[in-house]
This record gives sequence, structure tokens and C-alpha cells, in this order.
Amino acid sequence: LIAAGALFALGALVGAAAVSFAAPDFVLRGGRFRPLTYAELNPSQKALADAEIATGRKSFDGPTNYYRRSPELAKASRPLNRYLRFEAPMQHKLKEIAILLTARFWGGQYVWYSHRKPAIEAGLSPAFIDAMAAGARPDSMTPDEAAVYEFCTELLATRQVSDATYKNFVDRFSERAVVELVTLMGHYHGTTALFAVDRYPLPDGAKEAI
Repeated sequence: LIAAGALFALGALVGAAAVSFAAPDFVLRGGRFRPLTYAELNPSQKALADAEIATGRKSFDGPTNYYRRSPELAKASRPLNRYLRFEAPMQHKLKEIAILLTARFWGGQYVWYSHRKPAIEAGLSPAFIDAMAAGARPDSMTPDEAAVYEFCTELLATRQVSDATYKNFVDRFSERAVVELVTLMGHYHGTTALFAVDRYPLPDGAKEAI
């Protein structure tokens, strides 16, 4: 019995050590959604946190904190977001045009900040992005970039797309691309709106761009 008790105590200590080891690596940021600590998480929230910690991520900025409020939403939406951003066949830089324009529609500081670097890495020039930030049409665009830019700006401005804009887009990318790009924009409408409601802060030292 003594041995069993000692083993139980040892196991409890090991478990506590594991939690204390994981908790410092799970640092969240937020505004109105108060950043939750690892110790505060309920079992479903903790399962989601454990999966993210296991990936080796160094930063949990972004929607991680508000996803803690609904782990079920995170589980359902993240595969769709991954497909739309990285697996749907449209060129990545073109998707970033749609994301950045949707972020600008909402004044989405954090989404704009977090997507500027991926957009440049995907092939958009800083001048192209700066023009969009200022609400201006970029001076130099490829035909594909122009088709996406015109489609997205027209949809955001008028809640419609003209026949000419629609035809140009479909001729270049297909009807499938219409469905997937508009759905991607819809995802970022929700994401950016949640950041706006939360008043999510930019990282220290980051400058507002829009």
C-alpha cells in the first residue's frame, strides 16, 4: 500500500510538472476576450491547446484566444480555412489579394498585419500592398491579379459583380474559383469582424497600416 501510494504521488507530481511545463508556452493575447491561461481551460479547450502546443508553434497570436471560447467552432472551421488558403487551386498570391481587401473593408488591423508578410512571400510587391492599404488601385498588375482585384473590390463596394467582371474572372479561373474565393472572403469577414469586436491588439511595435 505504501508503494502504491508513493507511485500515485509520483504520478501526480509528474502530471503537475507536465502542466507547468506546457503552460508557459501557451501565452495568448486578446482585448475584450481576456487571454485565458492554460490552467483555466476546460477539458475541450485544453485538448485544443494541447494539439497546438504539440505542433511546436512559437506564437499563439491570432484567433487562438477567441477559438478557446468555442473549440467546436475551431475544429469545424480550421480544415475549411486550410483548404481555402493552401489547397484550393488558385494561386496563393491571388488569394492574399482577396484576404487583404476583405481585411481593409473591416479596417482589420491584425489581419492586415498578419497577412502582409505571407502576401509578399507569395509574390505580391510591397507597392501593390501599400496601394491597397491606401484604398488605391495598384499601378502595375498582371491580368490575373487585375481580375481578382476587380472582382473583389466590386463585390465589396456594391455587393454585386457586373457581367463583364464576372465573365473575365470565370474565363480565367472557372466557376469553381468563384465559389472558393467568395467563401474565402466570407471566412475573413467573420475572422476580421471578431477581431474588431474583440479590439484585438497589434503586437508591440507594430504600426497600423490601414
